[in-house]
Amino acid sequence: MIDLHTHTNKSDGTDSPRELVNKAIVQGLTVLGISDHDTTSSWQEAKQTLRGNLSLVLGSEISCLTSDGVSVHMLGLLFDETHAEMQIMLEETRDGRIPRMRKMIEKMRSAGFDISMDDVEAVKPVGATLGRPHLADALVSKGIIASREEAFNGMLNNDSIFYVSHAAPTPAEAIAMIRRAGGVAVIAHPFASHRGQILKPSDFEPMVTAGLNGIEVDHRDQTPEERAMLRTIARELDLAITGSSDYHGGGKVNLLAECQTDPLEWEKLESQADARRVVRV
Repeated sequence: MIDLHTHTNKSDGTDSPRELVNKAIVQGLTVLGISDHDTTSSWQEAKQTLRGNLSLVLGSEISCLTSDGVSVHMLGLLFDETHAEMQIMLEETRDGRIPRMRKMIEKMRSAGFDISMDDVEAVKPVGATLGRPHLADALVSKGIIASREEAFNGMLNNDSIFYVSHAAPTPAEAIAMIRRAGGVAVIAHPFASHRGQILKPSDFEPMVTAGLNGIEVDHRDQTPEERAMLRTIARELDLAITGSSDYHGGGKVNLLAECQTDPLEWEKLESQADARRVVRV
């Protein structure tokens, strides 16, 4: 079983890297991708926990914005953790999340909701990349909403009046950086229409020019029709086709390995990194 897209409590998941690796081993996964938002801070603990037949694919899910303001998430996998430019880009993207969070909180307070930055910090794990799920957790703790799922279906949806975008690289810039750092770039859930505005088929061409390696096709947030269209696009552009859970522990209903990547597609993707960085015991 190959699951290339999961999160720990170093960003917006609820499992520690150690807990996530242990769950993957118990469930019989052979390849686990850990891609916390805009950070590599989960890598060391995950590697220290690794044992048995499990292999680790370490990376980061990079927050991007197109020139016309569409939010895109780019999975950078198998890149060199010591690549200085890559780490600077991740740090700058993380830093951009703070003023964005303050603006969203200001909008909510103006609408009469009793929520503050201190409330968000109180529920965010120490050292985690700040994100909307932490705002959702704060709203739950204050009794304003019942769950993260309710938050993302309403107050925190991309189309909500409370939504605020943040400074981020374009998809092409993120892809180019991932490739310079020796990794492979896979666009995450690009047709997940319930999240808000999505990409058009024509948007993939410039990303391929920048070095895109794959498309996350099988993901619970994409309908069968959306998956079929993405599968066709990937084949036409000779891109790897992946399937992933986007597991967040207790933070989302997504189950570990509920969507998986075919071993042949994984082999195609992994071969395009500039070095063999899959971590094995």
